[in-house]
Amino acid sequence: MENFIKPIDEKLKEAGLIFHMKGRTKSIHSIWQKMKKQKCEFEGIYDLLAIRIILDSDYEYEKMHCWQTFAIITNMYQPNPKRMRDWLSVPKSNGYESLHITVKGPEGKWVEVQIRTQRMDEIAERGLAAHWRYKGIKGEGGMDEWLNSIRRALESTDDLEVMDNFKMDLYEDEIFVFTPKGELMRFPQGSTVLDFAYRIHSNVGNKCVGAKINNKIVTLRNVLKSGDQIEIITSNNQKPKREWLSMVKTSKAKAKIRQALKETQIKDGAFAKEMLERRMRNRKIELEESRVSHLIKKLGFKETSVFYKQIADGTLDMNHVIDTYIELKENENASNAAVAQRSAEEFTFSNPNEKITGISTDVLVIDHNLKGVDYTLAKCCNPIYGDDVFGFVTVSGGIKIHRCDCPNSSEMHKRFGYRIVKAKWSGKGNSQYSTTIKVIGNDDIGIINNITGIISKEEKIMMRSINIDSHDGLFSGNIVVNVEDTSRLEQLLKKLRTIKGVRQVIRL
Repeated sequence: MENFIKPIDEKLKEAGLIFHMKGRTKSIHSIWQKMKKQKCEFEGIYDLLAIRIILDSDYEYEKMHCWQTFAIITNMYQPNPKRMRDWLSVPKSNGYESLHITVKGPEGKWVEVQIRTQRMDEIAERGLAAHWRYKGIKGEGGMDEWLNSIRRALESTDDLEVMDNFKMDLYEDEIFVFTPKGELMRFPQGSTVLDFAYRIHSNVGNKCVGAKINNKIVTLRNVLKSGDQIEIITSNNQKPKREWLSMVKTSKAKAKIRQALKETQIKDGAFAKEMLERRMRNRKIELEESRVSHLIKKLGFKETSVFYKQIADGTLDMNHVIDTYIELKENENASNAAVAQRSAEEFTFSNPNEKITGISTDVLVIDHNLKGVDYTLAKCCNPIYGDDVFGFVTVSGGIKIHRCDCPNSSEMHKRFGYRIVKAKWSGKGNSQYSTTIKVIGNDDIGIINNITGIISKEEKIMMRSINIDSHDGLFSGNIVVNVEDTSRLEQLLKKLRTIKGVRQVIRL
């Protein structure tokens, strides 16, 4: 190292340059790490010996002094042209600036020489923070572009893998290519024509079918090389595909492809839905939203988007979809018809001849036999046999039966206490009462079938309707059933809570 440095030191001083030099031998561990990273033999490591020449130079003379030093060294020692690295003319995207050259020393050993200024060295050694010390000078566009690319990617994607992508952008070797107008662009090594297209514009990337590289037509999978001049070829019939994600290297291209795929999915879904509704109208059938989710699960689809995509693509037979919908509708109507509607004749009053005035001490007995007074079950809480209930005298003179835990109970007692009537059940007979169950759970394949299967197997429990809404992997559904009493209802609720994927079951 001393024999190598001494003549360089003399020549640089003769040229009037102000500088200092650092020398080092590469550690055994670093050699081993580099061999593994670059997958090469020991003979492929050229920087076993290295020196760094750090020039004390004003900003406007930095490049001139660096190239002057480069010329002095290459005149003294034989350079390896394949080992030349010019990050002075075009800095790395992370702000790194330097000239690297590998030359053969006086003893026939390869030595790597790094040439940079004091400013460049501080940025290289201390990173981003040091860069801002020099804010206001020219040449900081590379760092600004890198920081802006991070901001754009973070705004366009919520995927944590973006950080891994930026590590690759920062540390891997870069290539430099040109637009048809000669504009220089920087990409990570391994970038493809598709990366270049998305760098130009999102629409160019979405419609890219290939490119001309140095006037030769290539596919969009083609890997770019330094010095390539690229002209993108587009087609209005082209659309982004999911396999494109594995064809691109840059995080920006991946984010733009994901965004385009999401927009295409939404458009296809709207088109398919409109097409399904039109075909149903032609057959004089009205498409009800409450049955769509049941239809999708019946056809074996886990996601609504996949269902509509197959309709848009024509891979799902529309007639089969409509026939399945009709079958579901007919089964539901048959189920509702089988349930007898209960009238007010089921409810009687213990003393129907006594006029209800003030706060009554009489008890309204809900039974089959007594008639003469208009009694109905309140829709706000749907009481069933076994619930603690009370009666409320309406303006028309009829009586509404409410559960004691009805959401409106406290307000009625507070404001209209004089219209409250005590009530109790007397003999349930064969009566059935309508009540609503709310179920929340994971939107897994078959979970709705499991729920409806359990209800259908329950003796003397009839499902009247089901309304399911799915969002972000969860579903929320209201199921209306006819049941004899609270004990049977509670047994049903317990069984529904045991279904895998069900998170909550409550009675409304």
